[in-house]
Amino acid sequence: MNAEEYATRIIESAAGKFRLKSYRLGNAYFCTADNLDPGARLARAQGASREEAEERAGKRALELLGRARRATG
Repeated sequence: MNAEEYATRIIESAAGKFRLKSYRLGNAYFCTADNLDPGARLARAQGASREEAEERAGKRALELLGRARRATG
C-alpha cells in the first residue's frame, strides 16, 4: 500500500510555528506535526478524513508549544 494525497502546510500561531504533513493510506488519513526549528516531531494523529487527522495533530502541537513557551517565558 502506498501513501496517497500527500499534503504539507505551515501553521503560524501565537504559540509558535509548526508544519503539518498529511497523507492517505488505505481508508485512513495520517498526520504528523513537527516543529520547524529544531525539527522535532510534536504529534501524530489518525482520522477518517484529512481534516480530522490534521485537527487532532494540530491541537496537540499547539498544546505542546504553549507549554514550552510558558515554561521558558
